[in-house]
Amino acid sequence: MGLFNFLTQDIAIDLGTANILIMHNNALVLDEPAIIAFNRTTQEVLAVGHKAQQMEGKTHENIRTIRPLMDGVIADFNAAEHLIRGLIKMIQLDQGWFTPSLRMVICIPAGITEVEKRAIRDSAQTAGAKEVYLIQEPMAAALGIGIDVEEPVGNMIIDIGGGTTEIAVIAMSGIVCDQSIKVAGQTFDAEILQYMRQQHNLMIGLRTAEKIKIEVGAAAVDLEFPPKDYAVLGRDLMSGIPKKIKVSYVEIAHCLDKTVAKMEEAVMKALEITPPELASDIYQNGIYLTGGGALLRGLDRRIAAITKLPVHVPEDALRAVSRGTGIALQNLDRFTFLMR
Repeated sequence: MGLFNFLTQDIAIDLGTANILIMHNNALVLDEPAIIAFNRTTQEVLAVGHKAQQMEGKTHENIRTIRPLMDGVIADFNAAEHLIRGLIKMIQLDQGWFTPSLRMVICIPAGITEVEKRAIRDSAQTAGAKEVYLIQEPMAAALGIGIDVEEPVGNMIIDIGGGTTEIAVIAMSGIVCDQSIKVAGQTFDAEILQYMRQQHNLMIGLRTAEKIKIEVGAAAVDLEFPPKDYAVLGRDLMSGIPKKIKVSYVEIAHCLDKTVAKMEEAVMKALEITPPELASDIYQNGIYLTGGGALLRGLDRRIAAITKLPVHVPEDALRAVSRGTGIALQNLDRFTFLMR
């Protein structure tokens, strides 16, 4: 068994739309944007992760940047395979003269189809995996924040990623009911970009929109600790020259209001289809918010106001899913909800 362990390396991958996180030996070893840059002529991979992100929106005609994941699933099979392979190389798993075989646990959205699952498995196997296990995002998030998913107790998880928001009620090692909507972090970015164009006649890129979301993003206008106004650089649509303006969190809260309302609607639908015995558990335990979107200022208060339930944002909610995927990797024989 010792020799087998030496020949095989276990890694857990949180395959997110915006970022890919890899766990190895119970530690987070990689956190990179899910983007890859190719040479258009030779099809050579020029960069992956942060280096490719720095090229985004700044490339000439011979270089193209691709985000191969859309709404949590693979949209470009070839680019996804090269991206996964490139990121695995970055964590240097080689054991001297040979490359070890890989056993992977990959996190996937709860609402994806069998075809989409097969695409993820195939990409992982082409990138070098000998064994592939799949875990659904809400299950991974629950494990990552310390919930005992095997207990006959209902817990509601809202995982807001880059491409999808997964709302699930979990009990006894399974998802009892769930709602999955394609409204998440990247939707916020697109709304901010559109708002800046319409209200300020300012053309900005998606990376700048993401920075605005991080610095002054909000879901409510009455924050206890409001952030300072943020200076935004872009191109004036009227004159065509670069311009700088300042935006406040109140503006962004109004801009994101309709998108947050869609999330609230999905949460209410999930509560409506929850069995009554589990609903009583959720009343006592509250709702758990995870993922990058959970960090949007005031979002927990808005969900708490509409559901009249306590809403918890765990410490380091951003990495809850990757932590949970790592826990699943350590318990492959124990957890029955892992899919092969």
